[in-house]
Amino acid sequence: MTPVLRTGLLALGLAAGMTGLGYASVPLYRAFCQATGFAGTTQKAEAAPGAVVSGQRVSVRFDANHAPSLPWLFAPEKTNEPVILGEREIAFFTAKNLSDKPITGRATFNVTPSQAGKYFNKIQCFCFTEQTLAPGKQVRMPVIFYVDPKIADDPDANDIAEITLSYTFYPVDEAKKPS
Repeated sequence: MTPVLRTGLLALGLAAGMTGLGYASVPLYRAFCQATGFAGTTQKAEAAPGAVVSGQRVSVRFDANHAPSLPWLFAPEKTNEPVILGEREIAFFTAKNLSDKPITGRATFNVTPSQAGKYFNKIQCFCFTEQTLAPGKQVRMPVIFYVDPKIADDPDANDIAEITLSYTFYPVDEAKKPS
């Protein structure tokens, strides 16, 4: 094999590898964030750990926003709730469609401070699926969660007194939805 052919094949292989990495980067980054809690990404859980005897508490603040292009009212029912580490909790948000047509939205979320993300576990959340509201319709949406007691053993997170769970609703682009 000539050096020119070898260099060309190497460059072609490198270009193909970089293209593949480019396509894989979004799901890989998402998986990394979910596994580590990086950037305030919360965890998904099946259930709370059960009886916890520590009695340690943390305050959870709820924040709700929506894109200016989404004609909804969106707010938490309570803005702050003290929770016991490891105990299953439920919080409610309300959303109301102010337009005269059905609109579908999807919520993105994060937790601050970011060190708390890997300890904030959602069991059930409206943010896992798209939400469609009929004209003028108001809905009450639950979030079932717990804060893992292991947060108390983490030197980077054990002094956290307040965790903020923040949601932002965006309209779903109807043109991109599968038919």
